Amino acid sequence: MSDNYDQDQSGQATRDIADVAAVEIITTAAVHLMSASAVKVGLADDPDTQIDLDEARKLITALAGLITASAPDISDMHARSLRDGLRSLQLAFREASAIPDPIGQGPGEKFTGPVN
Repeated sequence: MSDNYDQDQSGQATRDIADVAAVEIITTAAVHLMSASAVKVGLADDPDTQIDLDEARKLITALAGLITASAPDISDMHARSLRDGLRSLQLAFREASAIPDPIGQGPGEKFTGPVN
């Protein structure tokens, strides 16, 4: 019985994802990256224990790549709000850094251009 239940559940998940528009999947992935970045850059409840700028750099760079690559294919309304969130994270990263990166070399700036 367990095998049939597992197959039914995975089949249902596959059918459900097939009904989701690409823009929704892209924005959901971006929101997850933004949330994780915000925690790692110290914008969450307990920054003293949660801040990890090395991890934040990776997450912000991945977010920048996703937004830059997908922007032409999603509506301007979605792309604009994602870019705004990304920029806020890039600035928060710069502010949290003891030794800020040179302009144009911060996380994701190879995709977005300089943020200051």
